[in-house]
Amino acid sequence: MSRYWSAFVHNLEPYVPGEQPKIANLIKLNTNENPYGPSPKVLEAIHFDVSDKLRLYPDPTSRELKEAIADFYKVNTANVFVGNGSDEVLGHIFHALFQHEPPLLFPDITYSFYPVYCQLYKIDYQTIPLTNDFQIDVADYLRDNGGIIFPNPNAPTGCLLALADIERLLKANTESVVVIDEAYIDFGGETAISLVDSYPNLIVTQTFSKSRSLAGMRIGFAVGHPDLIEALARVKDSFNSYPVDSLAASAGVAAIKDNAYFRDTCDKVISSRDKLTASLNELGFEVLPSAANFIFTRHPAFDAADLAMKLRKEGIIVRHFNKRRIDQFLRITIGTPSENQHLLSVLDGLV
Repeated sequence: MSRYWSAFVHNLEPYVPGEQPKIANLIKLNTNENPYGPSPKVLEAIHFDVSDKLRLYPDPTSRELKEAIADFYKVNTANVFVGNGSDEVLGHIFHALFQHEPPLLFPDITYSFYPVYCQLYKIDYQTIPLTNDFQIDVADYLRDNGGIIFPNPNAPTGCLLALADIERLLKANTESVVVIDEAYIDFGGETAISLVDSYPNLIVTQTFSKSRSLAGMRIGFAVGHPDLIEALARVKDSFNSYPVDSLAASAGVAAIKDNAYFRDTCDKVISSRDKLTASLNELGFEVLPSAANFIFTRHPAFDAADLAMKLRKEGIIVRHFNKRRIDQFLRITIGTPSENQHLLSVLDGLV
C-alpha cells in the first residue's frame, strides 16, 4: 500500500485470475483455454498484418470485425459492440447499464468478476442462490431489480439454462436490462442472440477466447438493441477510443469466417468432455451436467483441495474454489485426449 493511493483504491479487492504458471511439461487444466490452436486462417491474417501499418491507429469502430460478427449472427452492425475481451465489455455494461437504485441480481455461485465490478462502480447487488442441484431458477429473479446478469452456461458449474427459460425471464422482467454472459455457449448451448430483436432490454456477451481459441488476442463483443449498444459506445469513447488493436481485429474476422474449423474444434471438445465425464463417473466422481469446455466435479470420499494439491505434484493444474457450497468441487478444463487420459490415470491412483 502507498500513502499516494486514494481511499477508494485502498478498499478495492481485485479479481484474481486463474494461475498462469511457467512450468515445463505442465498439463494446464485450470483456466478453460481451448486445447486446440486458432484457425490457420487466423495465423495467416495476423502474419499479413504485421507490417508498417502498425504505426497507424486501428479503426476506432472496428467496423470489419463488427460486420463479420453481425453477418455470422444475422443481426445489424448497430446491434454489435466489440471490446478488448469480454471482461472489458462486461465492465462497460456494469458502468453504463447497471448503476440504478434497485440492486443488481446474479447467482451466488457464478463468475467472480461480477461482485468486483459492483465494488468498482459502486453498484448495490443481491446474490440469488442456485438450487440444491446448482441450477438457475428464473422464478427466483422475478423481484425488484436494477438489472440481471448470469453466465449461460454458468461458471464455474457449467450448467445450462434453456433458451425457453431465458425468454420466460425476459417476458416477466421488462423494466431493467438482462445480460446473458455466453462465454461458453458454443460448447453445447443455444445462444440468446436470436431473442435480441424481440426484447430491447436484452444484451448478450460473448468472447473469442474460448471456442475460437483466441484468449491471447483479447476480443469480446456484445449484441443487443442499438440503444444499449450506444450506451456502451459512450462509455468506451470516454475511456479508450481504440480498444481493439489491428492484429486482434484481423484475427477476429478470420476466426469468425472459418466456421468449419470453429465447428470442428467445438465438436472435439464436446466429445472429449462427454468421455471424461463418463470416465470420472466410473472413478466415483459426481460431475454436474456441463455445456461448457470444462466440468465441475467432486468425489464424496476425497477432499477437493487435497486432490488439487496432489494433482499439482503430478504436473496437472486444475481450479479449486475455496468458497461456500463449492469448496469440495474441482473445475477441470477439457484438454486434449492425451491430457485427459493422463489426468484420469493420475486420479485413478489417487482415489
